[in-house]
Amino acid sequence: MQELKQYLKHSAVALLVVGSAILLYSCAERGDKNEDDETMLTQQSDSLTIIQSSEGHREFVFTTPLMERYELAREPYMEFRRGVEITTYKKDSTRQEESHLVADYAIFFEKRELWEAKGNVVARNADGQILYTQQLFWNQATHRVYSNVDSKVVQGRDVFIGEGFESDDKFEKWSFRKFTGKLTVDPSVTEEPDSVAEKKAEEEPKQKK
Repeated sequence: MQELKQYLKHSAVALLVVGSAILLYSCAERGDKNEDDETMLTQQSDSLTIIQSSEGHREFVFTTPLMERYELAREPYMEFRRGVEITTYKKDSTRQEESHLVADYAIFFEKRELWEAKGNVVARNADGQILYTQQLFWNQATHRVYSNVDSKVVQGRDVFIGEGFESDDKFEKWSFRKFTGKLTVDPSVTEEPDSVAEKKAEEEPKQKK
């Protein structure tokens, strides 16, 4: 469990900005590995909650109903089939949330240091910007967050829509490779941003961000 905590400690913040690229992976030589090793479950934890603190200050809270680990696979990974929820906190005494992410599913490829979250992914940063997407990747080694699927970023009354979302792992500098539109939402409307965007997307002229 200590090893799992170390993986999550170094990965949680980036997963929160909390991208869909299909990554091509060249498999290394398997050596004497047995075929059954690929599907052999080596660790499982139900209703897992990890709280990481440093010098009395909470850093993050990671919660998942189910964690399954496959250490003997050619590419060892941890799988979270029932979803994840992660909250990070600012490194001060305020205990103010820095970012928050929820997703229906997540997987972490240990050797590549790659997180994938998918299924109703919603990520929010300390500035109140909210990302809605169906699949989000974070490369822990490069500190890059990205997605090739349609995504929306809500910032106050503005809703930015595009394809090919890219960001740093603090969600401070983000962009779309293909920007498709910007909407201004009436604050009196109680519908979710996704619903509003779907209804108005065709009404607004496309413009370049």
